[in-house]
Amino acid sequence: MLTTLENTISMINEGKVLLIAGDDSLLSQLPSGKWIAGTTPYFITDEGGIKTKDRLFVNEVDYATKVSVNVYGKYNVFQIVEDCFDNGLTALVLPFGAEVTAKYAKEAPDVEELLMHPTVGWVSGFDLDTDSVAKVYDGTTGKAYTDKGVAMHIELPEGKTAMINIVNIFEDDKTDPVITFSDNSLEVTKCSVNGQEVVFADYIRKKGINTQMPLVADYNGVYINTSIKAVGDGKVSLYAPVFKGHEYRFATSVSNYAEKFKSKIESAGATKPVFSCNCILNYLYGELEGKKTPPYAGPITFGEIAYQLINQTLVYCEIE
Repeated sequence: MLTTLENTISMINEGKVLLIAGDDSLLSQLPSGKWIAGTTPYFITDEGGIKTKDRLFVNEVDYATKVSVNVYGKYNVFQIVEDCFDNGLTALVLPFGAEVTAKYAKEAPDVEELLMHPTVGWVSGFDLDTDSVAKVYDGTTGKAYTDKGVAMHIELPEGKTAMINIVNIFEDDKTDPVITFSDNSLEVTKCSVNGQEVVFADYIRKKGINTQMPLVADYNGVYINTSIKAVGDGKVSLYAPVFKGHEYRFATSVSNYAEKFKSKIESAGATKPVFSCNCILNYLYGELEGKKTPPYAGPITFGEIAYQLINQTLVYCEIE
């Protein structure tokens, strides 16, 4: 729920376990307690999409039997699989642009243990109209980090299971050439198009590709997006990495982004998600300001975590 600083402080002082998102000016005023947080001024609420620095979005973790909070750097981020509960859920927040986030993005798909431990979360961001820096908070100490991630490991009651799902409006265009890459990377110089090596930036320009449409790959029947951040002089920067060994195509063009997103949400079938987050690119391209996406409400993020780092999706978690 979107709520005031005062109400959030009261919830912390009552000992409630919380996942919090909001502007750094508010997060820095919170007392220590059982919470973790990431910065963003963008949210989807029950009243619609909104940008605000006056309120915080709070998810109460009222389904836990036990919780623990850990901070991770780039050298030990995959320690999360050792620290999680056998029957549990890990909520992970990583700061945008940090080395720990890049490491997690590039290597998480190769960490088989992650698939056995439900992990959900988001990449914290900032006001796009400023030069702010993304931060995460360990609420148990009140300390903020720009170069580390923070995770809350949540033990679930016996018989309960965390189910993580995504809403993705994109599919690959089967008529487009197959694109492959030689490395797991967030920045690409060359790629192979139908087996022929080309400069990726040149290919995008010559084809006149709409970079609001992400690259899409089929991961065992699930479409995963890799969104274009910038097309520079000979290099293409990405919001999430491409991976060696996977076949990519650009997504089929979406004529009405907002309407397609609404349709996908309505057909997803979630009833009571305990957490959800949505990508800043969906917020911008889908013109979600003022628009509702029931039953999904939560932070607008600079990347979504559903086991691995993904983007241009809505991620949600249910407890069944």
